[in-house]
Amino acid sequence: MKAMILRRTCSLNDCDEPLDCVDLPIPEPQEGEVLLRVSACGVCHTELDEIEGRTPPPSYPIVPGHEVVARVERCGRDATKLAEGQRVGVGWIHSSSGDEFENLNPEFCATGRDVNGGYAEFMTVLENYAYPIPDVYSDVEAAPLLCAGAVGYRALKLTNLRDGQRLGLTGFGGSAHIVLQLARHQFPNSPVFVFARDPAAQEFAKQLGADWAGDTTDRPPEQLDAIIDTTPVWKPIVEALACLAPNGRLVVNAIRKENDDIEELTRLSYPEHLWMEREIKTVANVTQFDIREFLPLAAEITIRSEVQLYSLEDANKALIDLKRKPVRGAKVLVIDGSLRT
Repeated sequence: MKAMILRRTCSLNDCDEPLDCVDLPIPEPQEGEVLLRVSACGVCHTELDEIEGRTPPPSYPIVPGHEVVARVERCGRDATKLAEGQRVGVGWIHSSSGDEFENLNPEFCATGRDVNGGYAEFMTVLENYAYPIPDVYSDVEAAPLLCAGAVGYRALKLTNLRDGQRLGLTGFGGSAHIVLQLARHQFPNSPVFVFARDPAAQEFAKQLGADWAGDTTDRPPEQLDAIIDTTPVWKPIVEALACLAPNGRLVVNAIRKENDDIEELTRLSYPEHLWMEREIKTVANVTQFDIREFLPLAAEITIRSEVQLYSLEDANKALIDLKRKPVRGAKVLVIDGSLRT
């Protein structure tokens, strides 16, 4: 099978081709696993964290990719829950303890980091961590829902927002543009404020229903009850805390943060940013339950992901574009040329 592999970590400021295109043997499904024929795979910022060494794979080479849409090619021994030919998705969680807190369990195994993922024509996964894809979505539309959507759903739950309270989103890429649509449905009376450096992203947010959009350093017309941060850097954290109302909560939706601007944290002022019972909550991974809850809800709302398509062989270009260019929506690799887009 054709696959893109990471052999070593590197800086994407200097390296334009971190992945190699190779031929690998098709994996064999083990007990309880299914073999999947991959049709599409989203490109996530966490792949940048893997490549640049902030959350490196435990061994090399590794096939990245954890926003996978595929069809069941073959079922391994004792795998009885899915049918051959069934369309399923796989997210960041490849396997874990199976309980409510499996995202925090040391057994947590990440797709495309700890085991081979979806930047390939085939992959395997335990059947409990493969999820039916609602029919309303094409393969490429569904791919970002498996991580950007599901972890955004978890982040929104962690805000503890009540309808009518004010929500902020800082950073407006693959996850936040889904969360905005979700918030509009779940909290119809809550105004949504978007912070983004790129004017085009600000305009995109307004098109999707944001009540206000401004720069990361701008101040909204009123203080916010909750803010979700989806950026890879530190400055938006400090700026967001300054926008929180008393008792407000900042939810940081990121596996890792880059350190290029970590000195921004020295600007933290206790009375301005933290006092009055403001708090910070982080999102750690995602559970199978988040994905199983979110996919039917997304279909009910008819959440739409704006996608930019790349071939599997152009995975390096997709990653470099994600690293260096303004982001609008999500980037998706087309693995199977016959899929419906």
